[in-house]
Amino acid sequence: MHTTARLLKLTAQPPGTPSIDHPKPERLLRGNPMRETWNLVDEALPAGQVYCGVWRCEPGHWRIAMGPTERELFTVVAGRCRVHDAQGGFEEAGPGEAIYIPPGFEGAFEVLETVTKSYMICE
Repeated sequence: MHTTARLLKLTAQPPGTPSIDHPKPERLLRGNPMRETWNLVDEALPAGQVYCGVWRCEPGHWRIAMGPTERELFTVVAGRCRVHDAQGGFEEAGPGEAIYIPPGFEGAFEVLETVTKSYMICE
């Protein structure tokens, strides 16, 4: 975890051991992808928390729901993914493209090709 006042460079393959998990079974729509997270920033804000790091995931599809104050901006470094909204639309992102997920968003995250992304989540 990184909490000092210096610059932090994110890479597609950060040093150290990632935390590994899978989507909750009740959220799965397809597959059971392994997700690796290198959370490099976990700092309190005056009103909330910020997380920042690198995330890699195998193909799969699961439901997501952002909390009322939670938002995420991520940029795809490698692979392809889609974020589906509850109305049936979606945004797809590949290398060099970013998606912003607003507070209260409900939908699904789909990994089409193993994806690596850098992220910042604030809540």
